[in-house]
Amino acid sequence: MQAITLAIALAGCALVLLSRPIWWLIIYIGITVFYPCNLTVPVGTIDFTAGRIVIMVIFAKALFLTNVFKGFKLIWLDKLVVIFFIAQIVAGLVTTPVMELLENRAGAMVDLMLPYFIARATLKKKEDYIFLVKAAMVIAIPLAAIGLFQSVTGNNPYGGMRAYAAWGSKGAAQSTDTRYGFYRAAASFPQPIMFGLFFAMLGPIAVGLYHYIRNKAFFYTAIAAMCVGAFSSLSSGPYFAIALSGLFIAMYKYRKQWKTLVLIVAIMCVVVEVVSNRHFWEVLDRFSLSGSAVWYRSRLIEVAFFENGMGGHWVTGFGHHDPGWGPRIDGRAFTDLVNDYLVILCRYGIVGFIPFAIMLFLAVSKLVKAFKRNIRAPDAWLLWCFSGAMFGIILAMNTTMLFGPPRTIFYIMLAMCAQVPSYFKRRVRYVRVFYPEPAEAELVPLQQG
Repeated sequence: MQAITLAIALAGCALVLLSRPIWWLIIYIGITVFYPCNLTVPVGTIDFTAGRIVIMVIFAKALFLTNVFKGFKLIWLDKLVVIFFIAQIVAGLVTTPVMELLENRAGAMVDLMLPYFIARATLKKKEDYIFLVKAAMVIAIPLAAIGLFQSVTGNNPYGGMRAYAAWGSKGAAQSTDTRYGFYRAAASFPQPIMFGLFFAMLGPIAVGLYHYIRNKAFFYTAIAAMCVGAFSSLSSGPYFAIALSGLFIAMYKYRKQWKTLVLIVAIMCVVVEVVSNRHFWEVLDRFSLSGSAVWYRSRLIEVAFFENGMGGHWVTGFGHHDPGWGPRIDGRAFTDLVNDYLVILCRYGIVGFIPFAIMLFLAVSKLVKAFKRNIRAPDAWLLWCFSGAMFGIILAMNTTMLFGPPRTIFYIMLAMCAQVPSYFKRRVRYVRVFYPEPAEAELVPLQQG
């Protein structure tokens, strides 16, 4: 499989070298989601995926063969992305051997930082953003069909490749994990939940293109495909993200009352805390596919914050070592960190968590800034749906850990947040101006010529 992986990577690199900048991300995303990210080409102790090889070629072309980065100015969100990675290294130096740490973070830099800055440099106009989302919709349709096939039959067309995976699950092509009579589809992704999250992240963004796609048949087909793709994962995390994004988008007409809505949600949470013997986040197990999974997630939070789970490790975390919470949660021998915020806090402590939180805050502030421009209705819908996608995934990260393609897509979304204020021009308001009546003109008799 190493030869096939290298061939796929070289084909992607050739397409990049022959294409315009707007196609670079499309090629990269296509390879990232269609070719398994755990099939690698090892060079010493470093594993190169097809996507990593392609994005490095894209970055090199952008720097040395084009003027893509000409006039590029760093904003605070860009700086926080870099600071976050530096903070991870600083915290990791206390908990992890240096070479192991640098090798691990180098892979993360290629998977996350490079796509972020390529997206920042290439998605300069609203038309580029729309073109990228349309292309992603085209990519999603066949991928959703593969997921539906696996969910119904249990056969994964990628299953034969799993035996060659450098990391993650290995096994036969036949799926065995079922829920409600369907098999949990993963297709080319390492796990079903990651497969579903890809569609949960893309779906709300695609909904925003309603006014920009003339072929409504294609639009509705793509939206249906994304619903099918998310469903075929049979995972609560993607369902939760879609539900939150859908609720956010449904509030479009009432967006000016957002303060009232936030206050109502806060009061509801407080009421649950006061009148119930359970925390408000534990109520979510009533709406999940697996009550035991939500119970585990609730206990994970309780052990970490209320039972001294982070004791002695608040500053720099545990590194990439197991924090040992499993026996205290449900007796298991390991800790399954199914909460992305806890993953960052557990691995890098507040040294890493604070820059990450500021990074998310700056991304959201960019969306708010764009809305304050008093933009046209189609643009407002486009921006609102993208904001809904960010809202859904940011909250869903409390119930799942992002890794693989969804984490890469998330960093591309962060780059989009940085760009959107420049996509929309202020809508000009025409104001009727009343001028005073002109004074009566002095009548001057015409002179005989």
